[in-house]
Amino acid sequence: MSSPEPEKGAPRAATRIFFEGRYRKLVRDLPQTIFHCPECRGRGCARCEGFGKLTKDSVQELIARLAMPHFRAPRHGHKFHGAGREDVDVRMLGRGRPFVFEIEKAREPEASLEELARLVNERCAGRLELLDLRWCQRARVAEVKEEQHAKDYGLLVRADHPIDVAPLRERLLQRVVLKQRTPERVAHRRADLERERWIELRAIEVLEPDASGRSSRFSLAIRSEHGTYIKEAVSGDAGRTQPSVSAWLEAPCVCEELDVLDLVEVGSPRKEFGAGLPSA
Repeated sequence: MSSPEPEKGAPRAATRIFFEGRYRKLVRDLPQTIFHCPECRGRGCARCEGFGKLTKDSVQELIARLAMPHFRAPRHGHKFHGAGREDVDVRMLGRGRPFVFEIEKAREPEASLEELARLVNERCAGRLELLDLRWCQRARVAEVKEEQHAKDYGLLVRADHPIDVAPLRERLLQRVVLKQRTPERVAHRRADLERERWIELRAIEVLEPDASGRSSRFSLAIRSEHGTYIKEAVSGDAGRTQPSVSAWLEAPCVCEELDVLDLVEVGSPRKEFGAGLPSA
């Protein structure tokens, strides 16, 4: 015997829903999830000017502002589950980063995902783009969060004086294992450990070289193992990462801009690096 149809106009029972997809983050001032103030933990203080967070928006919030009314769900009843995350000042380009979005108490659980993607991509044009939205089950949360991808990066690097990048060209397409101690910038929230991670220099482009071919600015394309600290692979982090781009060039270097160009599927064929290097 089937359940009786609800009376016309009767409210639908609220339900928990999950959908997954990929996001492309096109700007450098947008965190993945809500960036709560570390001093007050969201309660409001002088540092965050009473807002409880350090940025106005995040990928999570931009999606939620449109998804919650779209599915007729409570404003704060959502969670964002990403396949890793990039720093707030790093763009996520290429095919985007996989994520699962969880919504509690949705009263329109069958609302169109295609329409939601259209709304987000239209309202957030130039900042955020959603791709390939589809329904999923709760089990996908753990699967997505546990995925480990090698990544392709584009970097804009600055040395403290004009240099010859020949030592880097000698290492092109060679896999090098780095020893990385937890960087000082994240040591307050992560265990102080030493990890081994591999990187590959895939391409180099010297920017504005002088007559001798030297320059203080150049672009790099790097492929790296999941969990590599890329900025520290450039700077050396005061010796906490060895070797590093700075060590190879025997000159202090910093990463001025960083983009994730692609997440390489585990076990996928290796592909050649082409376009996508940052430019001046």
